[in-house]
Amino acid sequence: MKWEGNRESDNVEDRRSGGGGGGLLGGRSIGIGTIVVALVGGWIFGINPLTILSMLSGGTPTAQVQQGPAQRPPADDRMASFVSTVLADTEDVWKDVFSKGGGAYQEPRLVLFRGATATACGQGQAAMGPFYCPADQRVYIDLGFYETLQKKLGAPGDFAQAYVIAHEVGHHVQNQLGITGKMEQMRGRASKVEYNAMSVRLELQADCFAGLWAHHAQRARSILEQGDVEEAMNAAAKIGDDALQGSRGGAVVPESFTHGTSAQRARWFNTGLQQGSVKACDTFSTRNL
Repeated sequence: MKWEGNRESDNVEDRRSGGGGGGLLGGRSIGIGTIVVALVGGWIFGINPLTILSMLSGGTPTAQVQQGPAQRPPADDRMASFVSTVLADTEDVWKDVFSKGGGAYQEPRLVLFRGATATACGQGQAAMGPFYCPADQRVYIDLGFYETLQKKLGAPGDFAQAYVIAHEVGHHVQNQLGITGKMEQMRGRASKVEYNAMSVRLELQADCFAGLWAHHAQRARSILEQGDVEEAMNAAAKIGDDALQGSRGGAVVPESFTHGTSAQRARWFNTGLQQGSVKACDTFSTRNL
């Protein structure tokens, strides 16, 4: 991926030195992180980060997250620079997409942390992997996840890493479009199996939105290098529910899926990549996932 020398986002907050605040809100997070919970953290697969963070925070809302002054990453931190550049690129793409649709895109913030950090969705843990918290409109990532992505999940490459960020930003787009709110309204009315099925559609749409970002970024700035698309498609496949459940030697239980199969995740990323259209990413209306 061609990224060096490109604009870096100002919306990156570095909490790795130990900052992160105390109080918690009872919001919920949406993330790719169940894969790390399943493979590294020892949790039972199928628990969505929405549920995990609610459990960790006790499900009890408080006033707000108390944080110290936001810090910028060090200028010589190459990985932080990469993340900041990818975030800036998503900002450029989604501003343009929203503008052409008659809307205004509100940029999310991206928080770098190490180990654990307070969020408006509860106590965020590195073992959850990257996640998005709708309540504070922040993407959270412990950069150690990228080592897991490469060494434990078999998904190396900088574009695979960029895909992870673009996926979480896709959840921010869903929040802006009101899709996340509709999902939350369903929580009390749907059974666990029904809600899991809707969660799959939510995650696949975020995959499609990640592909949409790549489509427009390539057209505008020619960011792709040889092998980049394959890296992202491989990452999408490696984090499919069926691949992750099968890698642990247990039975594959489709009713417990919350993120989609390997084939589905790769397909929807590719749909966004090829078509570059929000309408093409309507995973909630299609019968064929």
